[in-house]
Amino acid sequence: MTKLYGILKEKKGSSFPLVVAITLALVIILCGISEYMRLMIIASGVRDAVQSAIISTVNDNYDDVYHGVREGYAGGYKPSGSSWEGSIDYGDIYEYLDNTLGLQKNGGYHVKYAGEAVEFKLSGLSVDITNVPLAPSDSDSAQGLLADAVIRLEVPVSFGGKSLPPMRMNLKVQAKYMPLF
Repeated sequence: MTKLYGILKEKKGSSFPLVVAITLALVIILCGISEYMRLMIIASGVRDAVQSAIISTVNDNYDDVYHGVREGYAGGYKPSGSSWEGSIDYGDIYEYLDNTLGLQKNGGYHVKYAGEAVEFKLSGLSVDITNVPLAPSDSDSAQGLLADAVIRLEVPVSFGGKSLPPMRMNLKVQAKYMPLF
């Protein structure tokens, strides 16, 4: 440490290459951190948009919900003659995401462009809506009208002017219908 301090304190100019090396190392570290933050911001924004789409889908099921509030549960059912029949509406989540995020359909992907470059791609949407049983024996343990969604996010990564393998992740979100009144 004292040797480094001695080099920096000299007046001969021998510390110039060291200062340049430290500056370049800091620039490279900051570029890596900024790319990481970009990836996390995109992933967070897409997750929030998918969450909003799933909440919208669950809320769209409101009109078919049998209000078992008195019994402490609510499920997607409609009368069918003298019995009840399950009624679930999956909606069009991709259309919601296309409108919200400004995506364009390209092959099997829904793609967000930044100019002409691809910012991210979405694919493989899987939605599972679990209906609560009609008149469950234990209404406290009833799950409720629950929607789970998984979507694949792919974000191109570049560092130092080179394209690296894209970041691929599965985003999972969940929404539950809960009657308030």
